[in-house]
Amino acid sequence: MNTESKEPEFTTEHFARVDQMPDEMFYSMPRLVTHIDEAACAALSAFYQSVLHNGDVILDLMSSCVSHLPASLQPGKVVGQGMNSIELDANPQLDEFFVQDLNKSPVLPFDDNAYDACLIAVSVQYLVDPVAVFAEIGRVLKPGGVLTVSFSNRMFPTKAVAIWRAMDDAGHGRLAATYLRRSERFSDIEIGDISPDPRRSDPLYVVTGRAV
Repeated sequence: MNTESKEPEFTTEHFARVDQMPDEMFYSMPRLVTHIDEAACAALSAFYQSVLHNGDVILDLMSSCVSHLPASLQPGKVVGQGMNSIELDANPQLDEFFVQDLNKSPVLPFDDNAYDACLIAVSVQYLVDPVAVFAEIGRVLKPGGVLTVSFSNRMFPTKAVAIWRAMDDAGHGRLAATYLRRSERFSDIEIGDISPDPRRSDPLYVVTGRAV
């Protein structure tokens, strides 16, 4: 008898959102702020220091006015994607940026094997077709390239998908890992807790994988 548990299939209801307003309207007003506190921002930068290398060509998806890259890092190029051009233009760590709604079109405008690393910081909860987005990330990453997905307990709840809203932090880690796994583009998938001090700062978690 096969006793292995099988993950349930995703349904449309899993990715329903309370706010059905088009995303371009919701994000039309620039928010020139960080979405995690200072200690969590520092923890994310330190984590990036451990997985990124000088000379890396980096794709910062769902970016904003800050990319949290460590000041000592010397990347080859950093390309950002987001929903608000004013936010992206204010980000001093981006060499280039483009505006694209990944919930309308997950297809990225890049050749295969174009990037060494991809970052998604505290935004994965807003994707309505995350497996398709992660498959595209796997396509544009070089073999062995790293994807890192970070998240906290902060969000715009009306724009977060239902399955995310229904889970706790541990569940979020498992869910993001499932997205990577189901894209069939990643190996070496790991979940980590990099919270600086849960009693005094925002919690922070990461899921990483390597492109195959």
